[in-house]
Amino acid sequence: MPPAGTLNVMPPATTELFTVADYRSMPDGPPYYQLIEGELIMSPSPNRFHQVVARNVFRLLDEFVRRGALGEVYFAPMDVFLGDDTVVQPDVLFVSKANAKALVDEGVQGGPDLVVEIISPSNAQLDKRRKRAIYARSGVKEFWLIDPVLEQIHRYNFAADPAKPVRIIDSDETFEIPLLPGLVVNAVDVFAR
Repeated sequence: MPPAGTLNVMPPATTELFTVADYRSMPDGPPYYQLIEGELIMSPSPNRFHQVVARNVFRLLDEFVRRGALGEVYFAPMDVFLGDDTVVQPDVLFVSKANAKALVDEGVQGGPDLVVEIISPSNAQLDKRRKRAIYARSGVKEFWLIDPVLEQIHRYNFAADPAKPVRIIDSDETFEIPLLPGLVVNAVDVFAR
């Protein structure tokens, strides 16, 4: 029994950290998991509008990329291996022809050129903070954080600033992507229901 006036503090519980090898030994989903800096995080199924936005982004990018033979566009679930303790599954991703060596049978080894994450209530802080920081230091060139509730796209160019978006695009605006010269994205098409 501790002396009077002192707190009985339990030592913090240790959290088991996982590796990519642990992750790869898991059965195929569903449910789907991501491995974020050793922490295994289950990804619940997103709502329908989230899926509509992901589909719209995929179609816009894929059509342009395929027409110009510029690389590959994929959608979740697609494992992206970013170190010994991190495997993410972005909603949409683009790997340029110049970065094609990153494409492996298991998914993508290293940072894709463009990563798109669509915020859901269950993953907002994970995408906004932890995953954005991981993408910035893993070679991802551009990151879009899409908020389907506000109908905004936060466009990050990690070479310019890994912490702040270079532009916040509202649903009635258009924007260009330096990674894909000639592609003009109309945000209205991203949020079309």
